[in-house]
Amino acid sequence: MATFLYRMGRAAFGRRRLVILLWAVLLGVAGAAAAKAPAAGDDGTSFMPGIEAQRAFDLIGERFPGSDADGASARVVFIAPGGEKVTAGEHRAAVDAFVADAGDGPRVAGAVSPFAADAVSEDASTAYATVTYKVGSADLTDADRSALEAAVDEARDSGLTVEVGGNALASQPAAGGAAEAVGIGLAAVVLLITFGSLAAAGLPLLTAVVGVGISICAILALGSALGLSMTTGTLASMLGLAVGIDYALFVVSRYREERERGHAAREATGLAVGTAGSAVVFAGLTVVIALAGLSVVGVPMLTKMGLCAAGAVVVAVLVALTLVPALLAMLPEAVLSRTARRAGSRTTGEHTTGERRTGAADNGGSRWARFVLRRPVAVLLACVAGLGVLALPAADLQLGMPGDEAKPVTTTERRAYDALADGFGPGFNGPLTIVADVGDAADPRAAVTAIASRIEGTDGVVSLSPPQFNSAGDTALFSAVPATAPNDERTKELVQTIRAERPGLEDETGAVFEVTGSTAMNIDVAQALQDALVPYLAVVVLLSLLLLMLVFRSVLVPVKAAFGFLLSVLASLGAVVAVFQWGWGAGLLGVEQTGPIMSLMPVFLVGIVFGLAMDYEVFLVSRMREAYVHGERPAQAVVGGFRHSARVVVAAAVIMIAVFSGFVGSGESMIKTIGFGLAVAVLFDAFVVRMALVPAVLALLGDRAWWLPRPLDRLLPRVDIEGTGLAGRSAPVQAHAGGDAQPQEPREAART
Repeated sequence: MATFLYRMGRAAFGRRRLVILLWAVLLGVAGAAAAKAPAAGDDGTSFMPGIEAQRAFDLIGERFPGSDADGASARVVFIAPGGEKVTAGEHRAAVDAFVADAGDGPRVAGAVSPFAADAVSEDASTAYATVTYKVGSADLTDADRSALEAAVDEARDSGLTVEVGGNALASQPAAGGAAEAVGIGLAAVVLLITFGSLAAAGLPLLTAVVGVGISICAILALGSALGLSMTTGTLASMLGLAVGIDYALFVVSRYREERERGHAAREATGLAVGTAGSAVVFAGLTVVIALAGLSVVGVPMLTKMGLCAAGAVVVAVLVALTLVPALLAMLPEAVLSRTARRAGSRTTGEHTTGERRTGAADNGGSRWARFVLRRPVAVLLACVAGLGVLALPAADLQLGMPGDEAKPVTTTERRAYDALADGFGPGFNGPLTIVADVGDAADPRAAVTAIASRIEGTDGVVSLSPPQFNSAGDTALFSAVPATAPNDERTKELVQTIRAERPGLEDETGAVFEVTGSTAMNIDVAQALQDALVPYLAVVVLLSLLLLMLVFRSVLVPVKAAFGFLLSVLASLGAVVAVFQWGWGAGLLGVEQTGPIMSLMPVFLVGIVFGLAMDYEVFLVSRMREAYVHGERPAQAVVGGFRHSARVVVAAAVIMIAVFSGFVGSGESMIKTIGFGLAVAVLFDAFVVRMALVPAVLALLGDRAWWLPRPLDRLLPRVDIEGTGLAGRSAPVQAHAGGDAQPQEPREAART
């Protein structure tokens, strides 16, 4: 592996113009394809096949083909001024005028007046009209939305307060924008501080933007054909930017190190790609495994997001291995620090000098490592105890799917939600839809009446709509309004109670019924994701353990890595619960409504953070193994690994945190939660687990850390991530007490 990548790095260096041209052409082609591609649609109506709510939803689409279940809709809420009624003369006339205007459009399926549909609150202060469309929200044109907005504005001019819910006018979260700009800006500052060179700081940013640009353009180009929405691309943008910067950062940092050791620019590039590039390949592979593993959960949207993000990571790896060395060839001296350039600590031409700096001088990383090595037990206990305390709130984790109630009050969707809850009750925003299949019932109408009567008499149901039969008369549809809000635990208990009554009713009537609707869908999805979390975690951890075992040729190092990951992910889940569910510090992050955590959040956190955690594990521990294999004692190897890698790992983690924190400012609740969760997870994993727990455990294990059973040693292929095959080109150097640097012979890790 190291030798192959070494040659690749030298080839990219030598053919720099061709490599840069090829990436520029690829970016241009992807951009042109994205510009010409049709707009992407929704993520799809089949959110999670197999759950009851989805089966019932599919049955409605099959038995009620004219119901326009997939079409866009707008629920327009009218609130009369204080003390007045919407049924008053001029207010009623304004509502009727709105219904007439909104219903006049080529894609409008219908506009239902609140006065005809009994959609007026008891005190007549609030009413709502429903506008449905023949097409999905993504297929609505600007003219369709403008016509609806014009009708809304005219109704507002009459003195009514008018708010709009539904998806017809709802804005879709975009993958680009201020979030990335904030993250890139913070990353630029970190890189400039780390490298002390504008060229070295700018190169990772440039290559990361190129990689993300290609990935997002590809998603846009394929969006319509593969059903990829901009929500799908958000994760790819977030991760592609973060790992793109980090991977380039590691290659550039190793290049500077090799230049300081006396290598010419081309040779230093080959060595950087051969060593740091090997770590990039395997780190990227762990992230890809974690993201591709999202497909085992069974959520189509989640699968698409994971695969798109995995593709973005693959692009970032390829950029780091080819475009970065090509740009290093264009800026061989500019990426060096000013001190290095001034000191002349480099060679020119193709000749590689044998005079190298030992690199043994102490820095913050080596001093920190020695501090941990002096008191490993205390550091280990402090890490475990601290993360354990932070993880305690995770025991109260409640899953749900935040809707309009989680949006800022500045949005009309949130105001419409609040107005409907005030006028019609908290459960009105989350009605339960019951679909009864009465094809086998002796008396279909009597069967539906019996089912409806039993559900209406259930505690927690405040109202029931009249049953509606399809044209064939074999299916009935009606709605039940709960007394509690959609994300209230009592609503979940109500759904479970209604379903528990089903066996008796089915025996009594011969009819089969199921419960669906957005509330039931969220409940079923949360339960299904909770059930899928353990198998998903097992698959990802097992595959990644095997990969790390292959990389480090050790049993205990991968186990330690997985244990540290579990600590950091549980602590980050605890922080998410404390902020987004309990409300601690929620105002500081712009969280206006606390409540259940998005059902997808734990799966996202587990998958993404595992990949990122393994990134830091590979980058940091590979330098320790490199030193150990080349003859250093275990403690020396830990210190040497920190001396070379701590600063750049810290910079990489800070960049990750900066990029993810930029998404906390998003107005989309899902993106805000994911951004915060990932930011704190990287904080815990990089600075507590990898920088403290890892050296403490390695110090306690000593040589046993690199133990591998002989059967496994013979079975596992050798990938040479530590660059043993390049030892003749870059002989390791160890400083002795007298100050003389003596090269060490490579050795194999201890085995039994």
